[in-house]
Amino acid sequence: MTTTPPAAHRALPPTDRPGTLADPDTPFAVVDVHRARRNIERLARRADRLGVALRPHVKTAKSLDVAVLLHDGTPGPVTVSTLAEAEAFADGGYTDITYAVGIAPHKLPRVIALLRRGVTLRVLLDSSEQAACVAEAARAAGIAVPAQIEIDCDGHRGGLRPDAPGLVGIGRVLHEAGCLDGVLTHAGESYFAHGGQEQRLAARNERDAAVAAADRLRAAGLPVHVVSVGSTPTAHAAEDLTGVTELRAGNYVFFDLVMAGLGVCAVDDLALSVVVTVIGHRPEYGWIITDGGWMAMSRDRGTSAQRQDQGYGLVTDLTGRLLPGLVMTAASQEHGTLIARDGARLPELPVGTRLRVLPNHACATAAQHQGYHVVDSARGTGPAPTIEAVWPRVNGW
Repeated sequence: MTTTPPAAHRALPPTDRPGTLADPDTPFAVVDVHRARRNIERLARRADRLGVALRPHVKTAKSLDVAVLLHDGTPGPVTVSTLAEAEAFADGGYTDITYAVGIAPHKLPRVIALLRRGVTLRVLLDSSEQAACVAEAARAAGIAVPAQIEIDCDGHRGGLRPDAPGLVGIGRVLHEAGCLDGVLTHAGESYFAHGGQEQRLAARNERDAAVAAADRLRAAGLPVHVVSVGSTPTAHAAEDLTGVTELRAGNYVFFDLVMAGLGVCAVDDLALSVVVTVIGHRPEYGWIITDGGWMAMSRDRGTSAQRQDQGYGLVTDLTGRLLPGLVMTAASQEHGTLIARDGARLPELPVGTRLRVLPNHACATAAQHQGYHVVDSARGTGPAPTIEAVWPRVNGW
């Protein structure tokens, strides 16, 4: 597992800069640290106004260096999507972690090992079978395994409805083993909520579902310490989080074209891009061919259901300036196809020209790369921005 040691908690690593975006072999991922910081500060201010703790989801960046930006350089509460992420962040000094994927019984020994290291690692479940396994493992190990009950607020994926008959019984099984920690929900359908009004309604429904479930458990005499909600769209739309203790989001650090299409952010907020090189032309089809296919961008076509389909991504020059009408419309494993749309003229881009592609889904695109080359758009470093640092991602995808 590749990690950055705890001593690397810093604002911007290393001082020996490795050249510019014109130097590394393509394709490679780039993070604009100026935009990332701006995105992070935006949601932190909102959480403060709403009076809730912020528990960022690190599954998007999977980087200790990016995580340093989240809590002013000090390890704080995070959410993870794999135990490999939990272990890597524990190695990096993080001790307050929520594993926000339903627990499988065979994973409990790894959970308990982290608990024995002094890491508060919460697990998630939505069935009596999982609750019984967690309670049994906790008793056998002689250590409480903090567990949250997943609440289904919109029919998106897993979880129990707030009025589910089995909710209180699951809570009681966990409580009797000293394991009941709280409830957690995720408004997955908010990723199809267009505009502020729809997103505000999704955020209200998300809050109401979690609070209703917590109230039912408390009415049955069961303690509920944590009421956790969040998705990137609802986190930015919530107006009242009364009854909620913490807010989760992850995509917001980088943002992407799906979030821009929903109106959660602007294209200028996107902090992640992929540098590719022009390797050919098919003028008879109006194509420019690059060396960045779906292995560089992922297969995600999340904007295809939106009002404006962005293909596999919008195209900029190396400085991050959008090239009007140029979009990546097709991808094979190692080839990307760019076309001009909406009446735009196909630009003259000779073989060897480097470009940046803005992704549909930052989480999926980041997962295609082992690390990030870091630039700072606030510095204005010329036609080939200076690489300020190289940040590795942790293993765990």
